Amino acid sequence: MLYYTLRRIPSAIVVLFLASIVIFFILRLVPGDPAVVLAGPDASPETVDAIRANLGLDQPLILQYLLWIGGVVTGDLGTSYILNASIGELMGEALANTAVLAGAAIILSLVFGGAVGIFLGVTRRKNTAALVGAVNSFAFAIPPYVVGLLLALVFSVQLGWLPSVGIGPGLDDPIGMLPFLVLPAVTLAIPTGATIARFLAVSMRQQRDEDFVVAATARGLRAGRLFRTHVLPNSLPPVLTIVGLQVANLLAGAILVEVIFAWPGVGQLILTSVQTRDYLLTQALLLLAVAVFITTQLLTDLADAAIDPRVRLRLAA
Repeated sequence: MLYYTLRRIPSAIVVLFLASIVIFFILRLVPGDPAVVLAGPDASPETVDAIRANLGLDQPLILQYLLWIGGVVTGDLGTSYILNASIGELMGEALANTAVLAGAAIILSLVFGGAVGIFLGVTRRKNTAALVGAVNSFAFAIPPYVVGLLLALVFSVQLGWLPSVGIGPGLDDPIGMLPFLVLPAVTLAIPTGATIARFLAVSMRQQRDEDFVVAATARGLRAGRLFRTHVLPNSLPPVLTIVGLQVANLLAGAILVEVIFAWPGVGQLILTSVQTRDYLLTQALLLLAVAVFITTQLLTDLADAAIDPRVRLRLAA
């Protein structure tokens, strides 16, 4: 396992390096000039040129990239010239808020998806399974922004049970923050949980039809024990891969959800940085998203190997 982890690190670094190049140069193709944003619409060309020179935007793109990537390697992400704050501090605060939201969504999706997937995988009641499957398919198909708007309309505007905007007292008061967390976390969890449920149900049905399960049933092994010791454990490896992909996809979903509920996380910060042409902040946030995706995939592979001996043998080869 350690050898496999060390073997994956160089490829992960190469992917990050290539992603940094793409992110840096693609952003330069976006219309707009940060110097104009800072100077204001009535500023003279001389003022705009002076601001551009102060920001280093008048230097060749290659030199700008080398200065930026050198700062990333040394841990100096620079200062946001729009928000006038340390990029590291901005990202740290936003990442903590997004981690809380994503963590709550993951827990809810695992509970919901696991329960529904197991039910669909073991039930013999066709009518009930068809109804639950239809509801799960609807939850899988409906976009998160539609779910968020509906939940906010019902539980905040109509019923007034839960707040729909902001983070409340923040991470300093988890109990006070909890009502603000419910709606965005549920919004993120519904499509993720539905995806997990679908793949878990399919995997369990496949395992249920395997020869060794049929043989164990014929020998009189009790259904409960057969489920716990054979069907469910052998169903988890492919589902674990899907969970890893869904965790990474939560970042993309979080952008819309954080905007809908004004949750001050990474998604909200990315939107602000793009709208204001804050190159340094946008670059750092997008590179962070790539790093999170790579790390999630690596951890998923390691967890898959931990529960599946066949994967461990393949990694050791």
